[in-house]
Amino acid sequence: MAVPKGKVSKARRNSRKANWKLSSPSIVECPHCHELMVPHRVCKNCGYYDGEQKVAVEKESKAN
Repeated sequence: MAVPKGKVSKARRNSRKANWKLSSPSIVECPHCHELMVPHRVCKNCGYYDGEQKVAVEKESKAN
């Protein structure tokens, strides 16, 4: 069986998991429609990426 070479202190043991935290997703403004979007992805609002329309997006009409 595996045997540890020496005792690992509580501080050293607990500091291993100190950096296991979630980071919030970075969000930038779309240069075309100025909506918030994830960088390096096609904008979900207007369908533009890198100055060109890559995806045709249908506009939703709000009917009351």
